[in-house]
Amino acid sequence: MVERKVHVCTCRECQRGIDKGIMRQHEQMNLLISTLNHQQRRWYAALEASRLGNSGAAVSSVTGVSGEAISRGRRELAEAIEGRWWDDVPQVHGGRPPIEKKYPDIEQVLEGLLAHEVAGDPMGESRWVRSSLRNLSRQLHESGYDVCHMAVRRLLKKLGYTLRLNIKTRRGVDSPQRDEQFKYIAAQRQKFAAGGYPIISVDTKKKESIGYFRQDGRSWGKSAARVNPYDFTSQADYRAVPYGIYDVTRNTGYVYVGTSGNTPEFAADAIVTWWKEEGRGIYPAEREILILADGGGSNGWRSRGWKWNIQTKLVDQFGLRVTVCHYPTRCSKWNPIEHRLFSHISMNWAGKPLRTLDEMLAYIRGTSTVSGLSVKACLLEGEYLTSRTVTRRELDELSVRPHSVCPDWNYTLEPRRLE
Repeated sequence: MVERKVHVCTCRECQRGIDKGIMRQHEQMNLLISTLNHQQRRWYAALEASRLGNSGAAVSSVTGVSGEAISRGRRELAEAIEGRWWDDVPQVHGGRPPIEKKYPDIEQVLEGLLAHEVAGDPMGESRWVRSSLRNLSRQLHESGYDVCHMAVRRLLKKLGYTLRLNIKTRRGVDSPQRDEQFKYIAAQRQKFAAGGYPIISVDTKKKESIGYFRQDGRSWGKSAARVNPYDFTSQADYRAVPYGIYDVTRNTGYVYVGTSGNTPEFAADAIVTWWKEEGRGIYPAEREILILADGGGSNGWRSRGWKWNIQTKLVDQFGLRVTVCHYPTRCSKWNPIEHRLFSHISMNWAGKPLRTLDEMLAYIRGTSTVSGLSVKACLLEGEYLTSRTVTRRELDELSVRPHSVCPDWNYTLEPRRLE
C-alpha cells in the first residue's frame, strides 16, 4: 500500500504554536485528506470553506488544496445537489453499473412476471408459485436477464412492491337489512338508557386451554415462561369457556367461566347467575332488560335453545321482560363487549400462560382501563351437553313477540302465567 504524504499546515496559528486545540484539529483534517482521492479532497475542502464562510484561502493554507480546486469543488457540489452531476462525474469506486442501464426494459419484464399474481389463467401452474426474490431471479435468468435476487429486491421497492401482511377488511356479502338493524339497535339503546333500564352486551370469548400453553403477545420478565412445544388440546387440564356480560351503562364486566360445552343453556345460566348475584341488586325496581347479542353461537337468533332457556330460566323465573337485539351476520366486532371488555382481557394476559383456572380468573379480575372498567369473574360449574334439543312444540309455547323491524333479529320475551 502506497503511503501518502500528510500535508503540514502553514496557517498562522499552527506556525506560532499558541493554540494546541486548533493545531490538533488541523492535523486531523490533513490526516483525513491524505486518505482521499482528488475529487473527494476538492469536495471536503469546499465544504470546510463554506462552513467557515470564506473564499477558501484559509482552508487552502490548512489543507494544501489550491483555491482553484476549492472553487471547482463548490461548483461540483452545487451541481450534485441539483441532480445534474451523475453522468458526468466518474465513479470513484467502480462496481457494477445499475441493472437498468444493462437491461433498459427490466422493470417491464419484472412487472410482467408479477402479473399472474392478480390476473391470468387460474388453472396455470405458474400462478401458484410463490414470487420470492430467488424465484423471480431464476425466472429472469431463464428469460435471458442476469439479475441477482438483491437487484430484484431493489427493483421491486422501486416499483412500489413491499412485503405486506393480509388485512381483514372483506366482509363478504352484507345483509340488505344491515344498516336498518344498526339504526334500530341504536334507537333501542337510547330508549332503554332514557328509562334507566339495564342494557347488557353478551358473548362467549374464545376457548382457552388451561395448562402450560403458549399465549400470544409479550410480557415483561427476566426470563421467558416455559410452555409446551405443541398446543394439543388433549394435553389441557381444562378447556375453559368464558362467557362475558358487559353492563353498557355502568362500564362493568362479568365473566363466567365454564369447563363444559358452549351451549345455549350455559349462556342462559350465565345471564341468570348475573341477575341473581348482581343485576337485581343494582336495578331492584326494573323489570325490563335489553340484551345485545351476536347473530350466531350459543346466543344466536336461530337457536331454539337460546330462546327457550332465556324464557324458562330468566323471564318466567323472575318475571322479567327481556328484549333481545342481535347484530347482523359478520358484524360481531360492533358488539360492545368485544372492544369494551374482551380486548382488554386479552391484553392483560398477553404472553402469560394460563396454567390453572385460578390464574385465568385472577387475570380477568385484574383487567382495568383508564376509563374505569372493572371486571368480576367466577366459575360456573355444571355439565352442558350439546345434544340437548328443543322441540317445535316447546318453541311454540314460548311467549315471544317479534318486533316490526327485522323480526328475526329483534324480539321481546314476556313472562308466562304457568299453572
